Amino acid sequence: MQKMIATVLEVNADSLLVCDCKTNQEVLVFTNCACNFQVDDKIMIIYNGIMTRSLPPQINAIKICKLPFHKCC
Repeated sequence: MQKMIATVLEVNADSLLVCDCKTNQEVLVFTNCACNFQVDDKIMIIYNGIMTRSLPPQINAIKICKLPFHKCC
């Protein structure tokens, strides 16, 4: 399992476009709970460590928590 701390840039029906705080890279995160988050939310994403080499890279979230850990899905 991998963790990513990121800021939400865009909310879509089944995904979030985020900026990884560590690398400053945009990443597309697939999740079935995207509607629980808003632009500028700081989140922690748990994923299986697999990231595509596409632009932007893509991951599938296992769990996402809004920091400071108020809302998780």
